[in-house]
Amino acid sequence: MKILHIISSGGMYGAEAVILNMSRTLNESSHSSVLGVFSNSANPNLQLHGTATAQGIESHLISCTGQIDRTVPSSIRELADRTNADVVHAHGYKADIYCYFALRGSRVPLVSTCHTWYDNDLTVSLYGAADRFILRNYAAIVAVSEDVKQRLLKAGVRKEKIHIVRNGIDLRPFDNAAPSLRNLSSQDAPIVGLIGRLATEKGVDIFLRAAARVLAELPATKFVVIGEGPDREQLEILIDELQVRNNVFMLGRRDDMPGVYASLDIMVSASRHEGLPMAILEGMASSRPVVATAVGAVPEAVLDGRTGVLVPSENVEALAAKIVALLNNRTQRENLGAAAKRLIEEEFSAERMTTDYLHIYEQAIATKKQRVSTHSVSSAISQGKTK
Repeated sequence: MKILHIISSGGMYGAEAVILNMSRTLNESSHSSVLGVFSNSANPNLQLHGTATAQGIESHLISCTGQIDRTVPSSIRELADRTNADVVHAHGYKADIYCYFALRGSRVPLVSTCHTWYDNDLTVSLYGAADRFILRNYAAIVAVSEDVKQRLLKAGVRKEKIHIVRNGIDLRPFDNAAPSLRNLSSQDAPIVGLIGRLATEKGVDIFLRAAARVLAELPATKFVVIGEGPDREQLEILIDELQVRNNVFMLGRRDDMPGVYASLDIMVSASRHEGLPMAILEGMASSRPVVATAVGAVPEAVLDGRTGVLVPSENVEALAAKIVALLNNRTQRENLGAAAKRLIEEEFSAERMTTDYLHIYEQAIATKKQRVSTHSVSSAISQGKTK
């Protein structure tokens, strides 16, 4: 089976990690994976294409000029034909919409993964609503959390089309990785990190405010933020307002993520809204103790007091208190980290995720064949009646 993944990438985030993890696993089996990555004129973001190519994963660029490019559907259609794709798997509203118009009359079934929607403004809300409407016509839709599933149902997507698949990761890069950030800190000073897009939904501002409270009690602590995004300028201003510039490092995108995780004494997810972040799974695979807000599907992986610590969203005081408590208890950090890695090995591997997707692909292909066959019979009968 050959799967063609289509995405308009905003950088190396959760959806991109899912695609890479699944592609590696598929390509190591009897199946194969190909990528189609939008090359947007305004903001290309070709990091996924470059990473995939470097890892030996076949990847193609899809030129897209402006907000609406009428040539994109034909480009997707041609790519699906050229790669002999058995299934086209779209990721994100832009890919969902273009793939629908490209292949709605094709024999190739469409599958989409809805990683989540962040309805932060009117424009994005309209895109999300259009996406959910288009998805009614897909053969199968994967929701990464129960919240996403409920939003699909509310939008009129039939229940039997929706599947929940837990994200999964390739654990190999995170085994025994060497720390790469220890130059930021003296040997005894702990490092606390947040990995995520610099956008409102990720709660980076909450993390920074909690950092200021932690530093009032443990002034040697260092804090790192890994990622880029539209809120960077505002967050830099907030760092200065909180007077924590000497202890907080905004490190942008990194190509050494296993080493980054290995450097952390605690990993934090302060999201306001979330599905199940790949960063949390990667941190847990690295045996890091995680403090996370109890949003979306996060509590399915971060089991409070067992594989990590949960706090309410947008609660600076609770987040800071849990960080301080863990920094003061090395044994608890080690126990949580070890339990976290065991859970990832047992329930969140890339192999398990890929197996789940393969079942969905097979079902989508069978459903598409049945519909095409039914349509052909109906057309034949209709033509017979008109003769």
